[in-house]
Amino acid sequence: MEILQLALQVIIVVTSILCVMFVLLNKGKGGGLSDMFGGGMTQSLNTSGAAQRNVVRMTTVLAIVWVLAIVGYALSLRFAPPVV
Repeated sequence: MEILQLALQVIIVVTSILCVMFVLLNKGKGGGLSDMFGGGMTQSLNTSGAAQRNVVRMTTVLAIVWVLAIVGYALSLRFAPPVV
């Protein structure tokens, strides 16, 4: 059970960092990393609509994995045998 909890903790930390990075890469209306530093970042990071859709999809998948890891960790803590 301890190995599962450690693995879930690592997954939560990694997906949290990746989610922040992908959210900053998303081209929003008036926000995001692409608009923060001017037009040069927009041209280099978001070259096409397909690339932008892929970033949105990867962000969604990462968010789902993050939520599942949080729920799994909470359940593993709830149903863990008591430590004596």
